[in-house]
Amino acid sequence: MTRDLPHPGTRTAAPRGGLVRDLSAVAAAALLVLAAVVVGTRIQDRHGTLRVGWPPLVGDWMPHTGPGTPAALAVAAAVVTYGPSLAARLSWRPLLFTAWGAALAWTWSLALVDGWSRGVAEQLTTRHEYLRVIDRFGDIPATLRDFTAHILLDTPDNWPAHVAGHPPGATVTFVLLDRIGLGGGAWAGAFVITVGTTAVAAILVAVRRLADESLARRAAPFLALAPGAVWVGTSADGFFTAVTAWAVALLALAVTGHRPAWTGLGSGLLFGLTMYLSYGLTLFAVIAAAVLLLGTRRLRPLPYVAAGFLVVPVVFTALGFDWWEAYRLLVTRYYQGAGGVRPYGYWIWANLACTVLVVGPATVAGLRRCGGVLIGSRALRPRGAAPRLALLVLSAFLALLVADLSGMSKAETERIWLPFAFWLLPACALLPGPRGWLAGQAVLALLLNHLLLTGW
Repeated sequence: MTRDLPHPGTRTAAPRGGLVRDLSAVAAAALLVLAAVVVGTRIQDRHGTLRVGWPPLVGDWMPHTGPGTPAALAVAAAVVTYGPSLAARLSWRPLLFTAWGAALAWTWSLALVDGWSRGVAEQLTTRHEYLRVIDRFGDIPATLRDFTAHILLDTPDNWPAHVAGHPPGATVTFVLLDRIGLGGGAWAGAFVITVGTTAVAAILVAVRRLADESLARRAAPFLALAPGAVWVGTSADGFFTAVTAWAVALLALAVTGHRPAWTGLGSGLLFGLTMYLSYGLTLFAVIAAAVLLLGTRRLRPLPYVAAGFLVVPVVFTALGFDWWEAYRLLVTRYYQGAGGVRPYGYWIWANLACTVLVVGPATVAGLRRCGGVLIGSRALRPRGAAPRLALLVLSAFLALLVADLSGMSKAETERIWLPFAFWLLPACALLPGPRGWLAGQAVLALLLNHLLLTGW
């Protein structure tokens, strides 16, 4: 089905017209980023309304190196040099573990560019973060019943921004880690990086089942060397990325006939948890719909998915947390704080510039190719591996656009949109000449991490 695609380890040249169009798309994306930097800096200097240090990213201009620098350079060189050929040769299961291991090494090394304390151990302990409230969850059911009473800024003992801005699933996760003896920022950071990087394996599983193995193999080095790893290490959104990725992967297994009862139940359970990690992740319904459309046995696993999905909402509701009331109050809290100051007219397009920096130039070129493939297929339910991959990738892009239009994601999308952004990376499987594109991905991530002191 993918006879037109070159082998992952070869240096097949792209047709000149295709390469020119790819580079034109990358140039347009670079101009978008440049405009976001120039315009954003002007707005921030004049009015201070963006509330970010280096528009459009949360961070500060601070060229630096650190203990992770040599490792990051070594990992990048290894993946660029050997990634495509290894992805072609390894057996499937070893490939999954190798891709995860490479992503783990890449993410850890990038985090350690900022040093152990600043890069890992203190990231989740700052004043806006989840670990600031661990001691307030001594009685978890009582705290959940009282959770909505502390969301608004003018309420007593209001929650820090990230706690108030999310359902309590993430906070409870860190509370439970603390209860089993893995308390503090170092353990939390290690947990986020270790779990977050498993998203690479999950996405490969889904691409293999919904498109084909050849495309999954071609995507593997790009997932392992994702520029978004800068923010997976260390933000809780890296953890969210893994949960949503495995929810989709298990759904892909279920709708393609692989143990539909167990995989469907597991997928539903994770989708239910997703709702209690971040309100915005409900938009994963768009990606789930694409998976159902691509599945060969779409109806059989649905009762199991529905049963699994109900578990987490039932538990949190029984414990006294009202999801809908919390979301209503969050909208008010959002506009009480920076969300009410940040201009929608700038962020509606600058958020997309953030996404370019998260996914890199290769993904921009891959998305261009996905659009062309899907238009060329002219079918609601496309046949052929490349059109099926394109539908999956563009469903994630559609979910991202809906989040953008909502106005509830003004700034900080370099971390908030990580769960969606990682589903754009498989578009790189459609690119010939992978090593050059991989090098571009690595250079972008290294520059971002060494020139900026990022907020996460």
